[in-house]
Order: sequence, then structure tokens, then C-alpha cells
Amino acid sequence: MQIEKYSIGIGDRFGQEGLAQLRALQKAEQSGAVVVPVWNKSFREHSIIGTKPDDVRLEADQAVRAAGWKHPHHVDADHIGVKTVDGFLAASDFFTLDVADFIGRPATSDAIAAFVRDMAPFLGTLRIPGVDATFEVNDRVLETIGRQYLYAVSEAGRTYRHVASAKGADNFITEVSVDEATEPQLPFELFFILAALAREGVPVQTIAPKFSGKFLKGIDYVGDPATFEREFDADLCVVAHARAVFGLPAALKLSVHTGSDKFMLYPLIRRALQNHGAGLHLKTAGTTWLEEVIGVALSGARGLGVAKRIYSQAHARFEELRKPYATVVEIDTGKLPAPAEVDRWTAEEFVASLRHDQSNPSYNIHFRQLVHVAFRVAAEMGEEWHGALTAAREIAGRCVTDNLYERHIRPLFPAAGV
Repeated sequence: MQIEKYSIGIGDRFGQEGLAQLRALQKAEQSGAVVVPVWNKSFREHSIIGTKPDDVRLEADQAVRAAGWKHPHHVDADHIGVKTVDGFLAASDFFTLDVADFIGRPATSDAIAAFVRDMAPFLGTLRIPGVDATFEVNDRVLETIGRQYLYAVSEAGRTYRHVASAKGADNFITEVSVDEATEPQLPFELFFILAALAREGVPVQTIAPKFSGKFLKGIDYVGDPATFEREFDADLCVVAHARAVFGLPAALKLSVHTGSDKFMLYPLIRRALQNHGAGLHLKTAGTTWLEEVIGVALSGARGLGVAKRIYSQAHARFEELRKPYATVVEIDTGKLPAPAEVDRWTAEEFVASLRHDQSNPSYNIHFRQLVHVAFRVAAEMGEEWHGALTAAREIAGRCVTDNLYERHIRPLFPAAGV
């Protein structure tokens, strides 16, 4: 199985927006870009909401049939390892191997020594076509990379082989995520990570490196866009070179784990993709859920009341909800509106604070981030939330479609209407 040139990871926490998401992708297709959907949902999200991977597969397949989608689609076992993968084996055909917990854990001395020996052909000056800088590689450099990443790569190999033994090696797509390293990888480091994956026998098709700046949940990029652009361009060159040198899959491409809504980066990514003729996997997170809240708030008095109760409970449970996402949200509690104030808002005022529209002075990134992590509250509301979402079906679906196409797909993927 081979991943297509352009793909997008889309979450759907409550399993109601598959058709709305596909409408956005069909609009992209009409504009000249085929972007393949990859429905992703992590073990943690399933645990919070009370769903199973089979539910995601069922939703995806039903949406594809209902929409008449003619291109491939995939279901991602998102951020899994050996301990959590088994429940995803039947439903998933895309596996994101999360090695975050193993980055920096040293491999054995023998394993590092063997890696250094195998990389001996690259000692000296390393030149990567398209990257202006050159890199001096010696045993010490290779040992440092081995100590930082070799154990993590071996863990990726262990998980990959476990999946392959159950599904067959040709029946799924493998992504490896190293985006939770403490520092961005330099081009030569990514080159040797890919070398280690090839050496481990992992046919990686998408690789998610760490970039400079902050990729916080649901809000725009925090950092220097010019630095990101240089890193992204260099990483595209590394991927192309590594494919040729190490015999990695021809489909190998970058995966960018955005946390959603990194709008200022999209034109930069698009330009680089056009310059290199490269593919991309973009992984979003939570943007569909936030559009559902917006749709529910706009659906009438009952829906607005439900949206306000979600915020009120989230405000009261701030630390509990923030803690699992502590590294990817930055919420200033002093800038959160009091629940009593929110309770007086109109639907338009609620939406103006929540919707990611930086031209609107009422937009509040702290309010948005708290609602982003508050999906646990909605899940615990049970029928109150599900009933409100069902009643808001038309407007919520329209919000999901317009957001995904106009704010994400259209400005990012070449030939998608811009």
C-alpha cells in the first residue's frame, strides 16, 4: 500500500462529520488537487470519548460511500506503540509510530558501535543536494545521533514488525513521528534518522520531524516563519536524497503535525511543495471539534446553552483538562472570560471569541485553547451534547466543510483553488 502525494489527517472525535469533511476534499478535487483523507484518532481520544477504532473505520467507510468519494482513504492508528496498537490492527491501514518516549534513551554500546560502522561511507563532508550547508560527519557525530535516536528507531521497528506480522507488510502505511524531540533535527540528523529506519527495515512513508517554534493546539504558529521555511525546505531535500540513497519507499514524504491552524505557515509550505514537486501529509488536531461547538452555538438557544455549559465546566476543571496537553497549550487564565460573563453572550459573541479569525478583535486564543481541550466535558454530557449536535447537523457540517477547505486545504495544497 502506498500513500498518495497529498494527504490530510482529519480528526472527528464524535464521529459525525465524515461526510462534511469529504465535501471539503471534493471541493479541493474540483479545484485541481486530490487530497486523500486519513481519519486519525488516538488511543487517548478513544479512551476519553468511549469509542473504538472500529467506529472510526465504520464512519470513514460510510462517509466515502455516501459522498461517492472515488479516491483512496485511510484510517490512522494515531500515536501508537507496541502497548496500544493491538486494538487498532483490524480497523487501521495507516500507523503513526510514536517514539516520543524513547527519544534520548540510549541504545546499547554494541548497537551504537554497529550503527557507526554501517554509516562509515558517510564520514567526512556530507552534502545533501539542495541544501547549501555542508556537514562534517565523524564517529563522535554518529555516536551522538545514535544515543539520541537509535533506541527510538529500534522501538519503531519493533512496533512495525508487530503490525506487519498481523496485517502483512504490504497492507498498511507507516509513519514515524520524531516531532516531540526537545530540539529540531538538523538536516544531517534527519538524514541519519532515515538511514537508521532503513537499516531497521521500517519502510517509512511519512516522517514527522521537529521544527522550530511552537505548534500549540488550535491556534496559529508561534515562532519565526523564516526559520521554519528554511527548515522545511531543507527537510524536503533530505527526504528526496534519503529515498535515493537508502532505498526507502518512493512515496516517502514529510508529515507536519500542526496541532491545527498554522495559517501563517501554509503559504510557505505551499511554495516549497511547488518548488520541489513534493508531497505532504498534514495532520490536523481538534479543528473539527471546535467547528462543531461553533455550529452548536449558532443553532439556537438550546445549542448556545450547551456550548456555554461546556465552557463553564471546562473553566472549573481547568487544570484537569490542561494537564494532558500541558506541552501544547499556553492558556493565560487571566485572559479567560468568567463563565458568568460568557453566560450573557449572544451566539455571535460566543463564536467571535472562539472562531480562529485574527482580524476579529473579539477572537481570544486562550478561550479557544480551553474549548479545544474540553471535548472530555462534551463526552461526559452524553445525550445532552449528542442531541445538540444532531439538532445542529446542517450548520455544524457547513462550518466543518468551510473551515477545512477555506482555511486549510485551499491555502496549502497546490492547485487547490489559489
